[in-house]
Amino acid sequence: MIKNVKKLTCGLRGEITIPADKSVSHRAVMFSSIARGKCIINNFSSGADCWSTLNIFKQLGVEINEIDKKTIKITSNGNLVQSNLPLDAGNSGTTTRLLSGILAGQAFDSKIIGDISLSKRPMKRIIEPLTLMGAQIDSVDGHLPMLIRGAKLRGIKYNSPIASAQVKSCILLAGLNAEGTTIYSEVYPSRNHTELMLAYLGANIETEKNTVKIQPSILEAKDINIVGDISSAAFFMAAGMIVPNSNFIIKNVGVNSTRTGIIDVINRMGGVVELLNYRVESGEECADINIKYNENIKGCVIEGEDIPRLIDELPVIAVIASQADGDTIVKNAEDLRNKESDRIKCIVTELSKIGVNIEETADGFVVHGKTVLEGNAELNSYNDHRLAMSFYVAGLICKKEIAINGFEWTKISFPEFEELMAILSTNSR
Repeated sequence: MIKNVKKLTCGLRGEITIPADKSVSHRAVMFSSIARGKCIINNFSSGADCWSTLNIFKQLGVEINEIDKKTIKITSNGNLVQSNLPLDAGNSGTTTRLLSGILAGQAFDSKIIGDISLSKRPMKRIIEPLTLMGAQIDSVDGHLPMLIRGAKLRGIKYNSPIASAQVKSCILLAGLNAEGTTIYSEVYPSRNHTELMLAYLGANIETEKNTVKIQPSILEAKDINIVGDISSAAFFMAAGMIVPNSNFIIKNVGVNSTRTGIIDVINRMGGVVELLNYRVESGEECADINIKYNENIKGCVIEGEDIPRLIDELPVIAVIASQADGDTIVKNAEDLRNKESDRIKCIVTELSKIGVNIEETADGFVVHGKTVLEGNAELNSYNDHRLAMSFYVAGLICKKEIAINGFEWTKISFPEFEELMAILSTNSR
């Protein structure tokens, strides 16, 4: 599917409610499926990745009923049963890596498969620590498909060479069924949705700086209200930063401190962002976000412990940076090369087509601003939903129309994207 995007001649205005956080939605289904009791999950994500997770746990014998498209009822005794069919994770790395931690300690074997894109993503980062815990895993040179042979696990002390919420969550979930204490440390704190939800459901878990300890635990089901996804909100925040005369509110956004790197960068660049109606929902911080256009934004350096807090937002940050005075330098983001695409190379290649002055580096990129974006080009999404939406945002300020090839991949993570952008555009007329 090719999507054409024209320059927006007016600012973005009004209010939108952002869809559910995908990271929290995945965990709500997984953790409730291995907890004892009944629960209601409210505001479940409509993204295809999260439904891959839900369908897998149905295969594993959990009683899951969809009351409506956003409300899920789960009843479980805390136990899973073997599936006679492979467990299809679709395009979801989160599903694959967290699921592996749960399955490694079960009393049965499981096979995980995925689509072409997911099958190229690295799984050695979870296979190695799980193997140290006693797991038995066969893979295709560290890639899907994976055969996980259920085994008795033992707790380990593991120092991760990367800051990854998926790797951390995998090991902590394995630790729920392991003998003894599991201790996980990382170079910088990554997303802590797993720690928060496990604690909410009664796990014996402790966090201190970059280290998490977990003991074997029995989870007790509780209702979960899922906050809005800040990674989805980021595309609208970016649009508000670069489309003149924009002033709007994004409601119900999760503002977990391990995810608000995009807000910190906007503030560092001189953008105007305000948090309203702050609250806590099922252990997660939440607020409404007011974003206003400011023509005088400036470049900044993004590196180190910034990166785990905004890794998924870096493509659209590159678009913002094109409209900032001076250089924006992104460092220590080499893991972008292991996403749905090599996002560093793809960002640089495609944004250069529309006039962005951007250079590739080994572990990131440098954007030289401020630049007038010409447009009049066809951009390739590389079957990567975040690239497709980032290019859409860039198209809103290009002098001439752009075309985005593979835009249908946005349905994986954010099927409401165009509809919400249209609401803000219509309200400004």
